[in-house]
Amino acid sequence: MGRLLGGVALLALALLMGWGFLRSGADPLALRTLVALFIAAGLPAAAGGLLVARHFGLGRRIEHRREALRRDTLEAEVLKMAGRHGGRLTAVEVAGELAVPTTTAEEVLNELMAREMAEIEITDSGLLVYTFHDVRHLSEKGSARGLLDP
Repeated sequence: MGRLLGGVALLALALLMGWGFLRSGADPLALRTLVALFIAAGLPAAAGGLLVARHFGLGRRIEHRREALRRDTLEAEVLKMAGRHGGRLTAVEVAGELAVPTTTAEEVLNELMAREMAEIEITDSGLLVYTFHDVRHLSEKGSARGLLDP
């Protein structure tokens, strides 16, 4: 609520300063008048507008998009990595090669598994291995044929 009140106060100040400028009779083309107008009305208007925009979630939407882009980029890197490792990865390999925390690597691998892009297997010693079926069979794409072809 403080952002909204502060933003509205700054916008009101900018409006009053602009109105005062119009009523002052100062030469509107003089450099010092324009600088004074910028300082007295322009800066408060910009700051007030930014505070009001942030109050209504502009910053959260941008941050959400940024986080989605990071996640998509990380997933793409994991898929490239799977191609280099024969379609089989562990969370430790992903974390080590992509320089992310192991928990982040596990989250990304689990998201890919939830979207059915990977399956999980377990070794006799309890190691979780994520298998990317499509990546493992990329060599077969040259022999692809139409769905209705015999």
